[in-house]
Amino acid sequence: MLVYRISSPKFIEDLSGTGAKQYGGRWNDKGIPMVYFAMSRAMAVMEVLVHLRPVALDQDFALAIFEIPDDDMLTIKVKDLPENWKEETEIEALRKIGNQFIKDNKQLVMKVPSAILEEEYNIILNPNHPQAVKVKLIEKRVFRFDKRFKY
Repeated sequence: MLVYRISSPKFIEDLSGTGAKQYGGRWNDKGIPMVYFAMSRAMAVMEVLVHLRPVALDQDFALAIFEIPDDDMLTIKVKDLPENWKEETEIEALRKIGNQFIKDNKQLVMKVPSAILEEEYNIILNPNHPQAVKVKLIEKRVFRFDKRFKY
């Protein structure tokens, strides 16, 4: 399965989960490593845009494509989540799911609905899983956000 990631060029190849471990995220508490990917380039753009201020869009980013084994994947569907799962008030329920995924260490990846567009999915990589060494960087390039996103 091909997955997509946009980040600072300095960290684009870092699959240790350090960033998520340091700051936490929608699907993990601080202290829990994981790596977030999108299932398309467009969703990768959207997932980054919702977290950036317009002034930050001027900096250089990198876009990378990775190949991840998907023969054993945990899939979380919207119907499995609390009714208001997109709201900040429900973030602890999502983090509990993600933290347990890492703790159990049974699957390499977890497929989760995007809070931006729930019909689309993101992929969460467990960097502690033995198969994490099989993740391959396929391509990376400089990425610049279209200037129209500032408005």
